[in-house]
Amino acid sequence: MDLRPFLSEPTFEGEMALWRVIINDVKLNVSPGSSFHCVEPGWFRVCFANMDDETMEIALQRIRTFVGERKELETQEKNKRYKKTLRLSFSSRIYDETVLSPHSPIPHSPLVSART
Repeated sequence: MDLRPFLSEPTFEGEMALWRVIINDVKLNVSPGSSFHCVEPGWFRVCFANMDDETMEIALQRIRTFVGERKELETQEKNKRYKKTLRLSFSSRIYDETVLSPHSPIPHSPLVSART
């Protein structure tokens, strides 16, 4: 199974850290690809021999939940990064306190105060 997007770093050390999370938190016994001489970190071997259907469904649900939570965290992090770079800009005339004031000497448009 390809879990490369969830590595903290694209190394075999990152693969082992993710493997520990899967073993300890997700409670699934998977094997890191490095133990099978996989040349690229982030691949895991899943063995489902001798499993009944109910156990298989539980395992698949745990994988789905784990991946879904990781994707949600990733999305939240992207949104945080986006919000940090978001800037508002106003023309100096629009931002001027006298223009925004209800006591402004500039007459308000009749369309704004029109009622239906």
